[in-house]
Parts: sequence; C-alpha cells; structure tokens
Amino acid sequence: MDRSNSETWLFEISSKRKLIELNFREIWRYRDLLVLFVKRDLVTVYKQTVLGPLWFFIQPLFTSVIFTLVFNNIASISTGIIPSFLFNLAGITAWNYFKVCLNGTANTFRANAGIFGKVYFPRFIVPLSKAISNLVKFGIQLLIFIAFYVYYVYYLGVELSPTFYLFLMPVYILLMIIYGLGVGMVISTFTTKYRDISILLSFALQLLMYISAVPYPISQLKEKVPEYAWVVDYNPIAQIIEGFRFSLFGTENLSFSWNGLGVTAVIGIVIFLVGLILFNRTEKTFIDTV
Repeated sequence: MDRSNSETWLFEISSKRKLIELNFREIWRYRDLLVLFVKRDLVTVYKQTVLGPLWFFIQPLFTSVIFTLVFNNIASISTGIIPSFLFNLAGITAWNYFKVCLNGTANTFRANAGIFGKVYFPRFIVPLSKAISNLVKFGIQLLIFIAFYVYYVYYLGVELSPTFYLFLMPVYILLMIIYGLGVGMVISTFTTKYRDISILLSFALQLLMYISAVPYPISQLKEKVPEYAWVVDYNPIAQIIEGFRFSLFGTENLSFSWNGLGVTAVIGIVIFLVGLILFNRTEKTFIDTV
C-alpha cells in the first residue's frame, strides 16, 4: 500500500502567496506564539534597567513638561482652555504609540532574521505582537493622562468635560495601528537591502513629529504661519494626532471633520495594503540579503 497517497495533511506550507494575503485563520492557529512574543516584548524592554517599568511614566511626563516650557511658555503657543501640560501629554501619548509601532515593524526582518531562518510561522505575527505589546504601554500612559485630567478638572476647576466625540478615540487608536504597521512594513522591505534606512528612519521620525501637530494645535499653525499650513493639512498623521486630542477634549480650537477622518482612514488602508503586499513578497527572499 502506498502510504504517501493515503496520508491526509492537516496543514500545507507553501511559498506561493496571493498578492494581498492576511491569513487570520493561520494567525489564530499560532496565537500561543503571538502571546509569547507579546510577553517577551513587555518583559525584556526594561529588563536590567535601573527604573524598569517606571520609564512608562517618566518619558511622557518629562517630554510633556519640556514641550510646555518651550512651546507654550517661551514660544507662547496657545492651547485655548486646555491646560498646556494636558494638551502636550495627550499628543505625546498618541505620537509615542504610533512611533513604537512603526519602529517595531520596520525592524521586523533584521531583528528576527535568526528565528525566521530556522522555523516557520506567519511572519505578520511579529509586527502584530509589537502593536499589541505597545498597546499595553499606551494604555498605561493613557491612565496617566486620565489621572491628570481628573486633577485639572476636579481640583483646579478647569472647564473641561467629555463629549460624544470620546467614542471616536478607539477609531483613532486603530488608525495609529494601521499607519504604524503599514508604513513600518513598507520600510522593513527596504531595510533588508539598505541598512542605513534604519538610521534615516530615526531622523525622519524626529522631523515628522514637528510637522504632525504634536507640540501645537493646527489652528495655531494656520494663524501664525498660514503659508505652511499645507504641511499638516496633507499629513494624515497630523490629522490623527489632532483628531485624537479632539476626541479627548472636544474644544473649538481643535480641528475635526468627518470628511477628514474618512480620507485619513482610506489613505491608511491603502498604505497598509501596499505594505502587506511588499511584506509578503520580501519574506520569501529576505534571508538571502539580510
């Protein structure tokens, strides 16, 4: 009896892929590995450090203080009725999550070349684990923001209150993930051949932060330097940062439009799909070039 003809395979691993493929069923099958990667990211990031998880709190707080001193006190950028520190803390919290998702995804192939060359699993699990593990850090920093929000409203008497637009916050968080993974997957395909892309990325992110309305409201840019307003008008990351702030504060000095949200979402989906196509193509041959 020919045993090869009688065997039925449960799973088949093939190099042939569709142009756009994201196999959720296969990712679910490897969910234990996904959980393991998430735990690894949470535990090892601050392992053998002096302050450990306290960096979750220190980094956004110190950055918010510096932004408040430089942009609001020295440069006199107004944030309306929103306390400057609270305004900056909201923007930095959103920006940090987008940045770490992008950085983690962009280094996927180079950082995991050893394990990719030895065992098979869905490669998309690695950037997905970065998004999930950093979502935990984002949640911790969001709790810090809520604590200061309560302090300003109930103890200092600032006239802020949640609005209906608070329900848009999960939408903007999802957009941060989509853009972080999408842009990161595009960049990861180039880092396999050009190592200096990672150096350029760190510089580009510093520049991108300042043209993404992180330390100022878009209305202030349009008021003081209207000739450069197009920089943020056509920057979807700026729309996400501003929209995230609007969902938290709902004040008139923050820009928001449903059309802008729709356009930002469409652009994000296109970038994600393009990144997925390049990511799937690169994972077949990257081990020969890394």
